[in-house]
Amino acid sequence: MTIVVTTIVLASIYSLVAIGISLTWAGLGFLNLAHGVIFAVAGYGAWLTAEHLSEGPVAVILAGMLVGALAGVFVCVVVFLPLDGRPNAEIRTLMGTLALSFLGVNLLQEIFGPQPKALPSIFEWGNFEIGNAVVTADRSGAVVTAVAVLSLVVFALLRSRVGLGVRVLTQDPEGAALVGVNRRTTALAILAVSGALAGLASVLLAQVFYVSPEAGYTPLVKGLIVAMLGGLGSVPGTIAAAVLVAACEALTSTYLGGQYVLITLFVLIAVVLLIRPRGLGGLLETARA
Repeated sequence: MTIVVTTIVLASIYSLVAIGISLTWAGLGFLNLAHGVIFAVAGYGAWLTAEHLSEGPVAVILAGMLVGALAGVFVCVVVFLPLDGRPNAEIRTLMGTLALSFLGVNLLQEIFGPQPKALPSIFEWGNFEIGNAVVTADRSGAVVTAVAVLSLVVFALLRSRVGLGVRVLTQDPEGAALVGVNRRTTALAILAVSGALAGLASVLLAQVFYVSPEAGYTPLVKGLIVAMLGGLGSVPGTIAAAVLVAACEALTSTYLGGQYVLITLFVLIAVVLLIRPRGLGGLLETARA
């Protein structure tokens, strides 16, 4: 039962990070390697809010999401918009976000120092037991919050005008231009939402770990793995892949040891992509070909 609980908690966090990566790449052809530093910046935004404004759960969560959204917009304005439509834009934006990631991590170290920062506990109740597994408040709160926010994102993708534009871009970029979808406005919306989701994931994960300049590296790697397995642009596929990756990680850590997690994850990637080259729910058959 402990493995099941761990799987659910990890899957909820990985989904928040991976959906932003998936939609950004599928809709814009833009692999955002600065997603990890957005995660870290949002964590520091939540920490500063807790230190100087309020330790209230709502204030801390909203601060993380707001700073994450602003960081996402910053990446869009600084890297994506100036290079979009130019020759070799995909490679140039890739290098631009990689450089921005390194710069951001070093800047965070310079400002806040290398010592990790702890966020206040934002979930005071919610401890219970399932079988032999104890579910702590930080875990149950993380799952409930992530599910609620992901439900809102799915609803917005299905019902809102911006969500329709995002879905059109992920399925047919050329057709989206023909029907008047503004690529740049939609790009800002995608990067803002992906940044807000990364910010929420940062706050939730900081309930167990800490905020640090390098805190975004592991979530970035896991998010890329989940986005690849789920299929570019597919929210249901991304969520299914998050559960699969989380289960693989929980089983490996329990029975083999944490040092083997990345090995089993890369084996999982190879097996899934051999069977389904577009991922579990991939929408793009000739993506960016």
